[in-house]
Amino acid sequence: MEKSNDSSEYGFILVGFSDRPRLELVLFMVNFTLYSVAVLGNSTIILVCIFDPRLHTPMYFFLANLSFLDLCFSTSCIPQMLVNLWGPDKTISYAGCAVQLFSFLCVGSVECILLAVMAYDRFAAVCRPLHYLVIVHPQLCLRLVAVAWGSGLANAIVMSPLAMTLSRCGRRRVNHFLCEMPALIKMACVDARAVEMLAFTFAILIVLLPLALILVSYGRIAAAVLKIQSAAGRRKAFNTCSSHLTVVSLFYGSIIYMYMQPGNSASQDQGKFLTLFYNLVTPMLNPLIYALRNKEVKGALKRIFPMRQWSARISITFVQCHTAEAIPVPGDCLLGLAVVKTSCDYILGTVF
Repeated sequence: MEKSNDSSEYGFILVGFSDRPRLELVLFMVNFTLYSVAVLGNSTIILVCIFDPRLHTPMYFFLANLSFLDLCFSTSCIPQMLVNLWGPDKTISYAGCAVQLFSFLCVGSVECILLAVMAYDRFAAVCRPLHYLVIVHPQLCLRLVAVAWGSGLANAIVMSPLAMTLSRCGRRRVNHFLCEMPALIKMACVDARAVEMLAFTFAILIVLLPLALILVSYGRIAAAVLKIQSAAGRRKAFNTCSSHLTVVSLFYGSIIYMYMQPGNSASQDQGKFLTLFYNLVTPMLNPLIYALRNKEVKGALKRIFPMRQWSARISITFVQCHTAEAIPVPGDCLLGLAVVKTSCDYILGTVF
């Protein structure tokens, strides 16, 4: 298959939301804020899981990997989208589009599989609590993460070149805000059914199969929870899985809803916003979900980033003026830091 005679030389035009210019500034401000929160939140989760020894367990090992994937997932397309929203230039180079597509396919595939791995981890924690650390040992954790990354890389290595090298007969306008594979395939001026079938096969293996494993795991978890007699035990088991189940629902819910829509113009607009949702909103919400609903993460945050009570005493005996007068200053102050102004100087109080 040949490259487009124009796209490889001049790149692509990401249409995005350019048909709604008034919306672009609003989207820029909202997306910049959400992206900043996503970067800060996921970076914090990674640092907490690394530096707090109490979180050196399989669950938080997978959580740190999920946060790293969310960082990569958002960064693969959001900065380029912000550039396009800010100015009139909507272009992206051929190489930039190829890198974006490869990153999007790879990281998205890894996240689908990692969510299934995390569901298995929760199954072992709830259904086999006495043997949990024996079943989910460190070597198994590394192997499962390696399988997830290997599968994602294989998907990206196979599908990215096929999508990028389709002949487009000079078409450069991508009806999306990123180089997404379905949008690139629709631009082809040749029969692309073989590529579509291969993409569908990979989707079954990487999206639907992990989703089936997640549903089976949570089905077993639900059966085990119903057998617990005490309400406190059921509540503890539910809290163990609720954060991950919420993340799975957000991620898979948006993907399934988007790809079940008919291919008209209205659903294309919905597809842009839904892609934005699981590419930006979900990575932004994941750290909040795990931080707000998990006592261990909240405890680790307090230990690593202690919130001190800034009520201290300010000790200043007197202030020396140019007139050589000694002006008494009260010894106690309710503020954490006091600045005493005289006609001569600014004296900073000593906090202790």
